[in-house]
Amino acid sequence: MGRTTTNIPMSHRVLSPHHNYDAGHNLRDQQPVQLCGSIFGFLEEEATMSSSENDMDNIQQDIEDEECEDPEDIEDKIKFWETQHQNLHTTLVRTTSLESKIRNITKEVLEEVKMAENVCSCPRSVSDGCRSCLMREICSRLQKSGYDSAICKSRWKNSLDFPSGEHTFLDVIDSSNHKKDSVRVIIELELRGQFEMKKGSEEYNSLVCKLPDLYVGKPDRLQTIIKILSNAAKECMKEKKMHLGPWRKQRYMQAKWLRVAERSTVMTTVKPLVEDECSTRSTRARTSMLTMDLLGDLPNMSCYYGHHVEVL
Repeated sequence: MGRTTTNIPMSHRVLSPHHNYDAGHNLRDQQPVQLCGSIFGFLEEEATMSSSENDMDNIQQDIEDEECEDPEDIEDKIKFWETQHQNLHTTLVRTTSLESKIRNITKEVLEEVKMAENVCSCPRSVSDGCRSCLMREICSRLQKSGYDSAICKSRWKNSLDFPSGEHTFLDVIDSSNHKKDSVRVIIELELRGQFEMKKGSEEYNSLVCKLPDLYVGKPDRLQTIIKILSNAAKECMKEKKMHLGPWRKQRYMQAKWLRVAERSTVMTTVKPLVEDECSTRSTRARTSMLTMDLLGDLPNMSCYYGHHVEVL
């Protein structure tokens, strides 16, 4: 007697390379398995294996690159970044009594503006980036405190080394000591942001994080900071085998603060960012004698306005 075959619905067939498809093995007792799920299961397994192989290849390539790197180069790299961190720390901790006083006044204004959340004269919110109004407020406060403060704008033309641009910041010139030359103090409200790079390495970003947002100091100290960060940016791009943009170079960064800049000390009348108590006091309405005569003729209006007028 020949072997009989049983027709099994497609949805009930088990598609597995390890399954015995003989008719005598209780085919009707098998659990239904969807064909589409089985096929995509094979495809997913194959894709997962392919992805794993690619990941292993990438990891192996990274390991080979690290092994090919000269140990002396690794040691020089570590030493370079340690030196930059040390030099930057030494530069930032230096300060003078004049710088401390100016820094404290500037921080007070920044804190007051942050707490007040007022809309400036633009009218735009300071928190939305109204840098010009914020600098005017700081400059006005410093002038009221007796300092020769001004808003400075530096401009530089396009050249073969770097593109043209401009930058605005604050400064204070102190001439109180007649025995010495005048001292210039630069105030930069966003120092850290001037050096941040999206494609910076971990070492470079760690160095930039040490910079304060608010810088108050002499030009020579700022020049040292620029040199440190510019060399770090150059080394960062060299390690990543990328081109260093001209706007990241030392001469371009120096042009922002250390070139000749226009000083503007004339402050236009603007709405203050932080109102004092005198400006918020309620004032009573005033009127003239002509108004009083009119009120005398109109008794009803006199009763209505009697408590809200003042005779001049």
